[in-house]
Amino acid sequence: MFIFTDELQKQENLKIIDKEKEIIFSTVNNEKILSWLKTHGFHESFIEDIQSEDQSLTYEETEQFKLLILKYIRFDEEENLLYDDSNVVIIITKYKFFVLAEEKEIVTELAKKFQKKYKNQDFNYVTYIISDILIDNTILIMDVIDEALEDLEDSIFHENIEEDELQKDIYYARRTLNRITKVSIQEKDVINRAYNRFDKKEKEKLKFEFIDINEHLKYLVNESRTLLDRTGYLLNLHMGILSTKMNKAMQRLAAISLIFLPLTFVVGNYGMNFKYMPELEWKYGYLFVWILNIAIAGGIYIWLKKKKWI
Repeated sequence: MFIFTDELQKQENLKIIDKEKEIIFSTVNNEKILSWLKTHGFHESFIEDIQSEDQSLTYEETEQFKLLILKYIRFDEEENLLYDDSNVVIIITKYKFFVLAEEKEIVTELAKKFQKKYKNQDFNYVTYIISDILIDNTILIMDVIDEALEDLEDSIFHENIEEDELQKDIYYARRTLNRITKVSIQEKDVINRAYNRFDKKEKEKLKFEFIDINEHLKYLVNESRTLLDRTGYLLNLHMGILSTKMNKAMQRLAAISLIFLPLTFVVGNYGMNFKYMPELEWKYGYLFVWILNIAIAGGIYIWLKKKKWI
């Protein structure tokens, strides 16, 4: 648990002090946090909701608290271009600003980034900072996907490419981009609802900060859709190259068949068992058939070479 006080001092594993303004980063399963919530009127169903990863992005407000659920999107440890998302729960009361996530690594990351951007303890401004951190993280992932797709585009033309890996990467990229599009649209709605609940003075004070957030979210939606179209192009390009390779292979097989078809015809004729065949008793009959076969095969080969079939 990380607690930021008025003096911008980061404290770890300290108890929560009532009626003192604190910004607290912790996991959703932290017993101190859960105990504090229970003793301050938050019922069990509320706690179950914030602990559930199935909970969708949302904004709720009562006289007692404000609740925002946003998404932290991160790299998958096992698969390239596959990303996971995890809920980030923001609970705002009169004196406390909770930022809760399921995993400690996410909490630590958010706390470090928050400390660099922290200017004052106004909770509305803190809401902007946390939203901005989450959105900037998603933009970073978008840049990584963009670079990865460029590498995929180059690798498609390589002979030694692993087709299964390529198709899997494109599938994961499409899945991730679809998820980012959906999350960005929902986050825009949640953040705007939170901003619209500010009083007039706070709205004017943070107007440009939230305009900036909306611009970033708009960029994420547009860029994810653009990259999604690009993955479709890459998939079509890959299938087109596979089709071209297959056509060339079939063309070579057809060329080989074309060479041996007349040879089979000649050999078939001389394989017939007739008593009166003029070449059977000819001294140079066998040599003649060989010369004929080689001439036919050579002529067809040269013709196919000129036609660029082989």
